[in-house]
Amino acid sequence: MSKAFREYQPEQSLLLPPSLEDWLPEGHLARFISEVAGELDLEPIYRSYEEKDGRGQAAYEPLMMLKLLLYGYAIGMASSRKIEKATHDSVAFRYLAVNQHPDHDTLAEFRRRHLEALRNLFLQVLKLCQQAGLVKLGHVALDGTKVKANASRHRNLSYEKMLQQEAQLQQQVRELLDKAEQADRSEDERYGIGKTGEELPPELRKKQDRLQKIRAARAALEEQARRAAERKKAEAEQRLQERQKRAAEAGRPVRGKLPQIPDPATARPAAQDVANTTDTDSRVIRERAGGFVQGFNAQAAVDSQAQVIVAADVTSAQNDRAQLVPMVEQVETNTGSKPVQLSADTDYYSPKHIGSPILEGIDLYIEPEDPPKRQASIAGSTPPSTRDQLPKRNRKPPRSGYGPDGIPRTEHLRKKLATEEGRAIYKKRREVVEPVFGQIKQWRGFRQFLLRGLAQVQAEWKLICLTHNLLKLFRSGWAPQQA
Repeated sequence: MSKAFREYQPEQSLLLPPSLEDWLPEGHLARFISEVAGELDLEPIYRSYEEKDGRGQAAYEPLMMLKLLLYGYAIGMASSRKIEKATHDSVAFRYLAVNQHPDHDTLAEFRRRHLEALRNLFLQVLKLCQQAGLVKLGHVALDGTKVKANASRHRNLSYEKMLQQEAQLQQQVRELLDKAEQADRSEDERYGIGKTGEELPPELRKKQDRLQKIRAARAALEEQARRAAERKKAEAEQRLQERQKRAAEAGRPVRGKLPQIPDPATARPAAQDVANTTDTDSRVIRERAGGFVQGFNAQAAVDSQAQVIVAADVTSAQNDRAQLVPMVEQVETNTGSKPVQLSADTDYYSPKHIGSPILEGIDLYIEPEDPPKRQASIAGSTPPSTRDQLPKRNRKPPRSGYGPDGIPRTEHLRKKLATEEGRAIYKKRREVVEPVFGQIKQWRGFRQFLLRGLAQVQAEWKLICLTHNLLKLFRSGWAPQQA
């Protein structure tokens, strides 16, 4: 007995026009993103189109372009070329684009033009997560991960090498321009003035581009040196004011060498300082595995309730030492509250920042990196609560590293982590934040930024993090109608 098959006639025309709603099953991620995108405030994006005079080809609907980008980033397809191809090959992308096919240049330009507005959508999506009950702030874990820049380590140059190559390229460009000018005069004599000439020789264009990149990298290093000198100047002036105040209180000059105040206008980078000619904001940074990468340090603060990212940022710094306070401030700004508990690894510990007022009221779980001997000396020092009982000559200035009970904060942290309960809470950090980086890097395949420059990279990281939160919202079963 022959097997019966379903009818299959590829050449048959559709008798009725297909409905977009029949293309995807209910509960598909593309449907969810389409619905959520319709709930977002896109007024800044639409307002930018009002400045045009209406002439020229009509632009694609911004809401449709946003849906394509959000869905692309959510499934690990950030490339505008791949998204363009997917509008032809993928049913989900065809559904979102309503059978339109914006080219990759248009998609890339939309992302570049509205990068700041896309960055601000992170907060809107986070508010939706709060409404869905996915953010409790009972415990927030903080960590950073190294992400490759859109640049090669082989494009790094020292400041000394930049000056040498810049001088060489200037000379070579001058020689090529002289040759081109001589050729132009010769052709004018042969063919007459006003004839159309060819484009610049490829060799000249290449050297000019290289010269321009080196100049940009050199300017970035010089600006970095100037800012460093400004910080040192401010610190030296503050020490000088404190010295003058102590001298006035004592009625006699204070012994010791006067602090040197640098001049930012004359600050220059060291000969060995390095910058990348492709992305001057990127740095060679060490990964935890021990290797080195040309990239950035991406930060994320993750709520333990559903692994929702409540704060995100990107820096060029190798370590996380200066990121604790700014990230906690961002958590409070984004959510309206401080976390009850906060955990972070040793990289975030800094005696300078651990006493910040922004951390007051937060149950911190950070492992100090100071050696026990130094801790013993700190613990044995006189706490501020007993200062008034000492003779005036033995009094020490109050330290920001002390807790309200006069015990050094470092000792507080060590005592908490020495308990079984403290160790269990500290271990939650790995269970909360590290899987988030695994989901972003491994499952979604995001291991390198597409954009260049710190501001652009920060916006792209926010786009990555907001789509991570969208996925958490999707898997929770929440629907926009519940808002």
